[in-house]
Amino acid sequence: MKRLASKSLQALAALSLSLAFSAGALAQTVVKLTTTVGDIRVELDAEKAPKTVANFIAYVKAGHYNGLIFHRVIENFMIQTGGYTTKLEGRPTKAPIPLESANGLNNVRGSIAMARSSNPDSATSQFFINTVDNPGLDAENARDGKGYAVFGRVIEGMEVVDQIRAVPVAAKSDAFQHLPLTPILITKAIVESKK
Repeated sequence: MKRLASKSLQALAALSLSLAFSAGALAQTVVKLTTTVGDIRVELDAEKAPKTVANFIAYVKAGHYNGLIFHRVIENFMIQTGGYTTKLEGRPTKAPIPLESANGLNNVRGSIAMARSSNPDSATSQFFINTVDNPGLDAENARDGKGYAVFGRVIEGMEVVDQIRAVPVAAKSDAFQHLPLTPILITKAIVESKK
């Protein structure tokens, strides 16, 4: 009887450990973007956008975003970063990732999504934060039927996003039509875990 009770307790302990591990594995990842005007924390949704989140985290861990500017700021649309230094020089990127736009996440205010070219599978390191609801960027509403892949949302720092969206911008060249007159940088991006 004692042996049976002992085995039951061991099985229960193993089950508890397994459930605790599973719950920990489901915890969302948070990335903190420290900018020259304040911090922005984004919670990533690896369940709905696994390849996009893995790609973004790899760039964060490699230090790719440190020292890059917000190079495209359109007040009632979005703020974009992840590609250029203050000298408007691009950084090398990894191979593009497949588009994960049909994942149930929408381009609403505060969501974070991947930038891409006209080729749906062209996203590398550049991303944007929606400053307003942009349903036209969702796959089901997009002109190309593909849309833009949302992979998380701002959980702290929307006041910083709003500060960035309101800065004066000008056209520097064809490639930089909405460039802030005073550079706003990501000084550091780090991965945090949400408990």
